[in-house]
Amino acid sequence: MRQAQKLRFEVFGLEMGARLSTTVPGHDIDLFDDFCEHLLVLDEASQAVIGTYRVLTPAQAQRVGSTYSDTEFDLTRLRSLRSRMVELGRSCVHPDHRHGGVIMALWGALADFMVRNQLDTMIGCASIPMLHNGVVSGDVAASIWHQLRQTHLAPIEYHVRPRLPLPVERLDSSIATEPPALIKGYLRLGARVLGAPAWDPDFNTADLPMLMRLGDLHPRYRKHFLGA
Repeated sequence: MRQAQKLRFEVFGLEMGARLSTTVPGHDIDLFDDFCEHLLVLDEASQAVIGTYRVLTPAQAQRVGSTYSDTEFDLTRLRSLRSRMVELGRSCVHPDHRHGGVIMALWGALADFMVRNQLDTMIGCASIPMLHNGVVSGDVAASIWHQLRQTHLAPIEYHVRPRLPLPVERLDSSIATEPPALIKGYLRLGARVLGAPAWDPDFNTADLPMLMRLGDLHPRYRKHFLGA
């Protein structure tokens, strides 16, 4: 766990410039950690943690009082899904291992976890960095949202509202750009965007609310991860 929290600090704090309030210097720790399951990928040679996800189950979300996503979005329209819905968060991979294998291992472990615990829905905040070519700007995030709302928007009954919206109407949404690799991966799996992005000033990101249901998993990945 401490290795995972140290990796998170290095990626979010040092690499991405997030402002992290923590009880242990050099580690990313928040109140949700003690309530989450933590998926870890270890390097076989060094046994160092090189990839991690945390998963908040419905029962543990009730214990802590909310999900992390609840702090960024009004999730009222998802209430019918909560009994079988997990929240994914704090996904990161060591920079020396970002070749796809680590994230595939994490997704495989996640699929197994979902099936074993009879859960079928995943939500989370997928982050888009506000820093682009050395300049802090929301134009890239606004452009990605403009693209995805036309191609990957969830049905209206699942739409959520950001508590601190990114002011997309005042930004340039015409930039030709692609979503970050992790978001592209989610979309290939069959995930949907639940609404406009929120601004997270601590992490200096625009966060897209996303939902993935096992029933919507692309057939290619269904066979790979679920064996069916």
